[in-house]
Amino acid sequence: MYANDGGRAAAPSFKMANRSKELEDEIYDKVVDLTEYAKRQRWWNRLFGKNSGPIAEKYSVATQIAIGGASGWCAGYLFQKVGKVAATAVGGGLLLLQIANNSGYIQVDWKRVEKDVGKAKKHMKKGTEKELNTFFEKSTEFVKKNIVVTSGFVGGFLLGLAS
Repeated sequence: MYANDGGRAAAPSFKMANRSKELEDEIYDKVVDLTEYAKRQRWWNRLFGKNSGPIAEKYSVATQIAIGGASGWCAGYLFQKVGKVAATAVGGGLLLLQIANNSGYIQVDWKRVEKDVGKAKKHMKKGTEKELNTFFEKSTEFVKKNIVVTSGFVGGFLLGLAS
């Protein structure tokens, strides 16, 4: 106790120090609890459900993004090149058929073509809906379980298409 404070200043400052220390401890405990909770809860579990999470959990997030990005870029690049060739082949084939038809080299029975296309449409409608729904559900489940790799793949695929 000091001579000019009359002995009264020590008690309130001690209480304030205790209160401040208790407040710091309480905040620290809450922060630690929050960080522990965040470690236990993966962000994709909150977004996509409890069954989500990458199959390749033994790899880090950076590795998963790199693997997805590299494979996506390769797939996008190949899709671009094959797409150009396929579009050229189909377009050129249709152009040659039309020229040959107009020149009289071939005769196309358009009524028969329409009839066969109608049969094919009916046949495709029968089993396609169920198979398409199953495929969509399986694809959605795969994307949810492998969200990190899938997002890397999509990014790489778009870059592959652009290159």
